Amino acid sequence: MKELIIILMSAVLVNNYVLQRFLGICPFLGVSKKLDQAVGMSIAVIFVMLIATAVTWPIQIYLLDNNGLGYLQTIVFILVIAALVQLLEIALKKFLPSLHKALGVYLPLITTNCAVLGVTILNIDAHYTFVQALVNALGSGLGFLLAMVLFSGVRSRLEASDNIPEAFKGIPITLIAAAITSVSFFGFVGVVENMFA
Repeated sequence: MKELIIILMSAVLVNNYVLQRFLGICPFLGVSKKLDQAVGMSIAVIFVMLIATAVTWPIQIYLLDNNGLGYLQTIVFILVIAALVQLLEIALKKFLPSLHKALGVYLPLITTNCAVLGVTILNIDAHYTFVQALVNALGSGLGFLLAMVLFSGVRSRLEASDNIPEAFKGIPITLIAAAITSVSFFGFVGVVENMFA
């Protein structure tokens, strides 16, 4: 249990896929302007990360590795993630139309989110068991949510500020703020490992 807590907390704070591994930057910069959009995208990403991990881990271990097809990992994982997102979109549209409408544009965007692919591949590379891989996927999704919500707050403060020099307005100040937000997460590096020391 202690090991699972460490994996979860590490994925959220220390190995944050957006702020430390720099995966999923496009939605991080593109969808973080408003809090409701950031939360909606993040919830959809958490769900897809969990489902993608639950499907790709057994495919890798029992199908690709057992048949010497490990070199097809990236292609297979991309196809699986795209298919899962499409199936999820169809199911939501049929059974939960209000949720489908609320998530709307976020679902297709998840197919191109490299953080989802990164989680599935790095779970295999870290030699996680199935349960550890699911916990890491959950932590990675929660870390994505944390980064999106924090940066949404930062961006709303930036847009309300009148003190930004003209040359830095728009994308430049957004990238500077993202870098500072990322650097702030380096403070968590030793915390998780020493939680149970």
